[in-house]
Amino acid sequence: MSDQKVFEASPESKGKAKQLRLFAMLAWIIAIAGQIFAIFKLIHNETLVWLIVVIVVILALSITGSMLWKKANRLDPASEKDKTRFFVQNQLGAIMGVLAFLPLVILIFMNKDVDGKTKGIAGGIAVVAMLIAGISGVDFNPPSVEQYTKEINEQTTTLKDLNFDNDNVYWTTAGNKYHIFEDCQHIKGREGISNGTVKESWEQKGISELCKTCEKRALKNKGTSEEISVDPS
Repeated sequence: MSDQKVFEASPESKGKAKQLRLFAMLAWIIAIAGQIFAIFKLIHNETLVWLIVVIVVILALSITGSMLWKKANRLDPASEKDKTRFFVQNQLGAIMGVLAFLPLVILIFMNKDVDGKTKGIAGGIAVVAMLIAGISGVDFNPPSVEQYTKEINEQTTTLKDLNFDNDNVYWTTAGNKYHIFEDCQHIKGREGISNGTVKESWEQKGISELCKTCEKRALKNKGTSEEISVDPS
């Protein structure tokens, strides 16, 4: 289709995504550093409480890193055409979540110098934490350039069906929906109102949902105009 709109993240979105990924990496690095500290300093019965505390901290850092990484992927998604990059970029949170615990878990259970109490309590907690970190890092509905492109074009078609051929919408800095009408009650009088195409709202702000109030108003206007067009008088 000649009028097919292809999603491309804006420089602003790419910059924000890069920042989020850096913070995610930092969280994972600190988590792995905590694991190394636990391996060399805390695998002893007399420091069992501190070992458990460190495991909990590692889990919190792993989950935080995964959340930031997923948010970055939604601002700047990978393309499904490169399957390897697509998989790694979207599931890196799960990979890092497991890596933040796996060496520690192996050492706790395999090290003969670790007593039974530590293996039973700390080992069990570490395994559960690793599973939580891994599962929370999985992106079960990973975003992609192709998915965004498809949805942008579907939503652009929806606007045309509502008699808005110019594809001009409005959104605010803090909002998560785009609006057909600038005087919509949800954005009227607010500062920082931007306007552009549906595609631009996706690329610049990651907004992918039409305001329901605007949609109902547009449907009502469309119905009125259709009634006028068929009025025989």
